[in-house]
Amino acid sequence: MNEDRITLSIDDAGVAQVTLNRADKHNALDGAMFDALLEVTSTLRDERRVRAVVVHGAGKSFCSGLDITSLGQGGGASSLLDRDDDSIANRAQRVSVDWASVPAPVIAAITGNCFGGGLQIALGADIRYSAPDARLSIMEIKWGLVPDMGITQALPRLLPADVAKELTFTGRIVSGTEAQAMGLVTRAVSDPLTVALELAHEIAAKSPHAIRAAKNLYDRTWSGADSAAALRLESELQVGLMGSPNQLEAVHAGMARRAPVFADPD
Repeated sequence: MNEDRITLSIDDAGVAQVTLNRADKHNALDGAMFDALLEVTSTLRDERRVRAVVVHGAGKSFCSGLDITSLGQGGGASSLLDRDDDSIANRAQRVSVDWASVPAPVIAAITGNCFGGGLQIALGADIRYSAPDARLSIMEIKWGLVPDMGITQALPRLLPADVAKELTFTGRIVSGTEAQAMGLVTRAVSDPLTVALELAHEIAAKSPHAIRAAKNLYDRTWSGADSAAALRLESELQVGLMGSPNQLEAVHAGMARRAPVFADPD
């Protein structure tokens, strides 16, 4: 892991904590930060003991967006548009969309500034907790640009088109409280990191096979484009869980009124 930009820790419960670690720059995205984000999602994708992930920023802010100065001075801005043969997303888009490839639920804890690319990273998470006074913005219009870091994959699931357009056309900064009211974040809470970690540990105590299946189910069907395929997927995932060791353990523990002990996914 690029310790200069991202730190990763995994506790005994299987809760991973990912920290954007550039506090002096409000965790702005330079080339090294992009590399570190791609590395950490790749690590988490293959780490079978991880049952939930919390992403947050060191210092005052979650992420203030692109470090325009760094990327514009030979910092690799052009390479962000590169696309690997096995990915539909380019490098810039992957720091948002790759969170969906992590089988475990991902929770973003937002404080301070969450602008532009930083907001799109948060939108890639499954759940977002924000401080009431956090500042969130789809800010690309300020630089004469459109949001292009995977926003099309997340925002339509959260906001009506007119609200998304208003935020995008103006670059308006909204508070965490307003973001909750419009559905941009899940909840506004006084201590997002603490609440996110509490939820992560609650999730980690559930069957990881069922949690991963539920994330897979919703990620693949939420748009409702193909009702028949969505209904088939419900059944296919359920059949795979029924009678499995962790499913039986959930039943036995519930009947015995004891805490379940689940095996990690293979």
